[in-house]
Amino acid sequence: MQLKFLNYLPLVALAAPAHAQSDAAKAFGSRPVIDVSISPDGRSLALVEPLAGRGSVVSVVRADGSAEPKPVLVSDGKEDRLFGCAWSNNSRIVCNAYMISSIYGEKRGWTRMLAVDADGGELKIVSARGRSDQLGFVLAGGDIIDWGKDGEDTVLMDRYYLPETTTGKLNADQRKGLGVERVNTHSLARTAVEPPRGNAVNYITDGHGNVRIMVTRPTTNMGYGGHRYDYFYRKKDSREWLPLSTQSVSGIVASGFQAASVDPALDVVYGSEAVNGREGIYRISLDGSMKKELVFEQPGVDVDDLIRIGRHRRVVGVSWVTDRRHSVMFDPELKKFAAALAKALPDAPLVTFVDSSEDESKLVLLATSDVDPGKYYLFDKQTRQLAEIAPMQAALGSYKLSPVRSISFPASDGTAIPAYLTLPPGSDGKGLPAIVMPHGGPWARDEWGFDWLAQFFAHQGYAVLQPNFRGSTGFGTEWLGGSGFKSWQQSIGDINDAGKWLIGQGIAAPSRLAIVGWSYGGYAALQSAVVDPQLFKAIVAIAPVTDLGDLQAEWKSDLSPGTLEAMFGDLSVAQAGSPARHADVFAAPVLLFHGDLDQNVSVSESRLMASRLRGKGKSVELVEYKGLDHQLVDGQVRSQMLDRADRFLRDALHLPPANP
Repeated sequence: MQLKFLNYLPLVALAAPAHAQSDAAKAFGSRPVIDVSISPDGRSLALVEPLAGRGSVVSVVRADGSAEPKPVLVSDGKEDRLFGCAWSNNSRIVCNAYMISSIYGEKRGWTRMLAVDADGGELKIVSARGRSDQLGFVLAGGDIIDWGKDGEDTVLMDRYYLPETTTGKLNADQRKGLGVERVNTHSLARTAVEPPRGNAVNYITDGHGNVRIMVTRPTTNMGYGGHRYDYFYRKKDSREWLPLSTQSVSGIVASGFQAASVDPALDVVYGSEAVNGREGIYRISLDGSMKKELVFEQPGVDVDDLIRIGRHRRVVGVSWVTDRRHSVMFDPELKKFAAALAKALPDAPLVTFVDSSEDESKLVLLATSDVDPGKYYLFDKQTRQLAEIAPMQAALGSYKLSPVRSISFPASDGTAIPAYLTLPPGSDGKGLPAIVMPHGGPWARDEWGFDWLAQFFAHQGYAVLQPNFRGSTGFGTEWLGGSGFKSWQQSIGDINDAGKWLIGQGIAAPSRLAIVGWSYGGYAALQSAVVDPQLFKAIVAIAPVTDLGDLQAEWKSDLSPGTLEAMFGDLSVAQAGSPARHADVFAAPVLLFHGDLDQNVSVSESRLMASRLRGKGKSVELVEYKGLDHQLVDGQVRSQMLDRADRFLRDALHLPPANP
């Protein structure tokens, strides 16, 4: 591992890109601040900020601004990546590190939890160390599921156990499965709290050190994960597990109560459940009565999130998305505060509670909008002062960003498809070069807010339309349908109809329409050309799926054949729905980007697509990024990608060069 103490930030020589990047590409490709957390006493902040390229640094800042930031931990991002930190007590910070290494001859992603003192000392690995005689390698280093009490050095962590070989041993540990330990982040002393259970997949605490919910997933006769999750609960001061609920899973659709968070004061568990095709928030009493209450539902959409605050993850409200994200606060004080905050930050209406001190007297907030990547703030309830901590993406401070408008357009069958339209600054919205940008997932959705890809292309003069095609989440079970893979005809049809709408409205010139997508969006960009080869004049696909059969083969060790077919369909779907199998019909040039260590979608998918297109004499370019995975977490690489994509689109759409 490359993580180390920091007395200085090393200067690293980086190879210059083959083509000088534009200032806009550098600014929009810059990585945002990764994380901000506050100590239990509210006196110190820990900021995880990006360094040049793919590195990151953890710095400690006094909340009153009385001292310069002190760097305490750094990662160069080449062998490991920091992606979140929090305070275990007033002097100790715990961070999660992600690595990709060769494990049993295969590149695999794995995580470990680290702890470091607020002055940079005592760096230790908090995750349980593996043993050479274990029958396998544990990829997940464990999650902290409870931060304990103020001033204590211990946290609750889940841990996956593997049995040891019995050869030549009489006392080999044969435990297997997920358990919970109480871990001292200084001494690394570990005490078992929950024994490992082979089919356990999650534990939920009350935020005060007590495990109250256990989730299990029974396996099938073939050893695959089963098609249900069983939830169990404990009464206060009891060790007995009692049945709470069962969540059945059919393909990508789940039914039944899914527990999420325990409120010890009310002695209830909050969770979600789909009723009449829409998810709502419910709570169930944990006193043995099993009383179930509807907390909140919103007609027409899924209520998809609990708002939680502080170290104990206290539930204070719910949120959901229509054209924009909305929220309702249960806590009277926070309800008043949210109203006051809306007046104080009228240009940044999307506010997230990031963290709080132990007594919740100091809150860390993130406020964003469609034209603001966001700023972190510290609010002091006693002084009523709101102070800025750091901008999310400081490099964009001098750029005029484009408002995002919620619209809908008709699909070919008349269904209204919700979408977001972003026009270039100052544009009249007519006769523009335009991009349809389908989201990834496909089990996801776009929301109103800041999007660095859409904003970059809008800044470069393109209209950008982001459709929430059928197969997107948040609109209920019927809209989700059979998934964007198995039911690709409907999803791709909606995406192509988005392009036709841009032309029909006069927003896009027919000869200047392109499609850009990442992950599933990259698949959609390619498959759109199979359905209608003449519609889009240029295709950019980042980390795309290109063959559904190959993707199923990659996942077959984790999912049962029935689950795979429910998600991806049968052989006929793979044949018709795989763009790599239809390279002969492509008319538009294709540009592919892919990290060669992608853990979500193998780089072989893009290599296959490029090979098939070249074999048919089609125009294609594949740009591979060494040592990077699906998210391409490298500011220089992202800037290079934006610049190369813009030049490719300008060449294909016959546009003049961008302003420097």
